[in-house]
This record gives sequence, C-alpha cells and structure tokens, in this order.
Amino acid sequence: MSEHIVTAFTDELEHLSANLLRMGGLAESMITDASRAVTTFDLELAREVIKRDKAIDELEAEAEQAIIRLIALRHPMASDLRAVLGAMKLAGDIERIGDLCKNIAKRCLELTGDENRAAVKGIERMAKAVSHQLQIALDCYLRQDVDAAINVLDLDDDIDDHYMSLFRETLTYMMEDPRQIGSNTHLIFMAKNLERIGDHATNIAKAVYYMVTGEAATAENIQARQGTRES
Repeated sequence: MSEHIVTAFTDELEHLSANLLRMGGLAESMITDASRAVTTFDLELAREVIKRDKAIDELEAEAEQAIIRLIALRHPMASDLRAVLGAMKLAGDIERIGDLCKNIAKRCLELTGDENRAAVKGIERMAKAVSHQLQIALDCYLRQDVDAAINVLDLDDDIDDHYMSLFRETLTYMMEDPRQIGSNTHLIFMAKNLERIGDHATNIAKAVYYMVTGEAATAENIQARQGTRES
C-alpha cells in the first residue's frame, strides 16, 4: 500500500478502536449500575440501564459499517487483517455484554426487595469481579498486551467459582423458604448473566491474543509461549 493509503488505514483503524473502547466503557458502566440497581433495589436506575443498551447497539452498527468499509476499500493483509477481524469479534462480544446487562436490569424490575441479602451481596461481588475482568480485557486490547490477555483467561475460573457458590447458596435458601422461590430465581438468572459476561470478556482476550500472535489462544499455544519466555 502507498504511504497515503497506509496512513488512511491507520487513521480509520484507530477511529474504529476508539469506538470499540467507548462501547466497552458503556458496557462496564452497565455492569456496575445493573448491580447497584439490584443491591439497592433502585428500579429507576434499572430502567436507565435498559435504555442505555440502545447506545451500545448503535455503536456496534457503526463499527460494523467501519469494518466493512475497511475490508472493501483497504484490502488489509496479515496483521492488519487480524486487527480488523479482531475488531469485528470485539464489537459482537461487547454488544452481547450490553444485552446481558439489560437482562439483569429487567429482572431487577421483578424483584420484591425482600430477597435473600446474602445472595444479593453475592451478585454485587460477582459483578465487581466481572467488571474487573472486562476492564483488563479492554486494556489489553488498547495496549495489544498478550500477557494481560492471558491473565484475563486465568480470571475466568474465578468467575465460574463465584457463580457456582452463589447458585448453591440461593438454591439452599429457596429450599428452606419456598415462598421465595420466584424472586430468588431471578437472582440465579442474574448470576448466570454475569457468568456469561465473563465468557465474553474471555472472548475479547482470546481475540487480542490472536490479533497479536496470529495464533489461537489454545492451552497448548499459551503454554508454549510462556515456556519460551521463561527459557
């Protein structure tokens, strides 16, 4: 590509990346506010989170158009192509995170305010862990940091442990007090939504790993990379 075309491609890719990070920032705020709505029984905040999902959808549509334009006009190759394909993956994962946050907020509207407080606190703790995982994933995209991406993958087991602990605790509470089955079922689904958000943060980290190394983020590839660094 000529210098002019290279510069244009770089500028367009940077603009696309900035939009993806804006999407990610919105998604982070939705996780935090959806959790706060649950823990404080703030139904108005829950409704605001639901409305906020539209902004993420609009940014995803904008990102899709930018990606199509980059591929059609710039014909990227090698690492440039990986950067564009990775951006496409990120846009989809962040949009899905927004949907999951919206689902949590919608379920908040179905709560009575009398749910098991221990389980509600569990939602709060899990949301903080998931938000932290997403923050690191977005940061490793910004810095193209493979080692940080690997750290995000390692955090996924912790998120899964949070989910299983909260699931067992809430199920036990429901068995002890069947009158609370309906409302506490919503808490279990919220926890599952948070666990799925963790999966999407993991997907972002895997996309970054591929963008930088050109390899899939398999256990074998990661172990080989870590072994090379240590030797």
